[in-house]
Amino acid sequence: MPAVPPHLAAAVTDASAAISHNLHGQKLGRKGRVTRERILAATIDLVEKTDEPVTLGAVARAVGLGMTSIYNYFTDFTELLLAVLEPVMGSAKEEYFSLAREYWPDEQLNARAMDFVRAYHAFWARHTGLLHLRNSLADQFDVRIMHQRVNSTRPLIGLFVAQMDQRGVLGDTAVLMATTLMTGIERSITLATDRRLRRILGTLPGRREESLLEINARLMELAIRDTRERAAAEVAERP
Repeated sequence: MPAVPPHLAAAVTDASAAISHNLHGQKLGRKGRVTRERILAATIDLVEKTDEPVTLGAVARAVGLGMTSIYNYFTDFTELLLAVLEPVMGSAKEEYFSLAREYWPDEQLNARAMDFVRAYHAFWARHTGLLHLRNSLADQFDVRIMHQRVNSTRPLIGLFVAQMDQRGVLGDTAVLMATTLMTGIERSITLATDRRLRRILGTLPGRREESLLEINARLMELAIRDTRERAAAEVAERP
C-alpha cells in the first residue's frame, strides 16, 4: 500500500474515523476503515506521482481491489477527490492560515507577507498534483469541486480582509481587494508549481523563483498597507 505522507497520515486517519458507514449503510469496522485509508493513500500517491489521468479504476488497481469494493466507499471520482482534499486542506490551517490570523503590525508587513507567501508556495509545491487536478476540474465546471475550491479559499480571504480593514469601515472594498490579491497570488504560484509547465518551459532558476515570492509578498504588503490607509482616512472623515 502506498504510504500516506507523514504530515497527512493523522489527518487521513481522522477523516476516515469520522465515517461510520459505507455507501450501502453497512457499519465500518476496523477493516473497512483501513481499506478506506488505503484508497485515500493510493489516490494521493497516484495524483502526485503521475501526469496520467487518475480514475477510480486506476485507484482500484493500485490497492488491489475490484470496482465493486471501491463503490462501497465512493460513488465516483469526484467524491473520492473530495475525500482526499479534506485532510489536505485541513493541514493548510496550520501550514499557512495560522500565519495570517494574528494582526500584522505596519512595520512588519513585508516580513509577515514574505513568511506567508513562502508557506503558501511550499504547500502548493508539496501538493501540486492534487491542487492542480482540483483546479482543472473546477475550471471544467465540476460543481462539487467548484464549491470545495470556493469554500477552502473564503476563510483565507476573510483573514486578509481583517488584516486590511479591522473595523470593517470599507465594506465590500476590502473584500474585493483581498479577493483580487489572493486570486493573483494563487494564479502565479499555480503556474510556478505546475509540473507539466515546468517541463515545457524548464525549471525556474532558484533566484527567479525567489524573486517571484518576493514580488508576491511585495504586492501583498502594498495591498494591505494601501487598504489600511484608506480605512483610516474613512474613519478620520467621519463626524
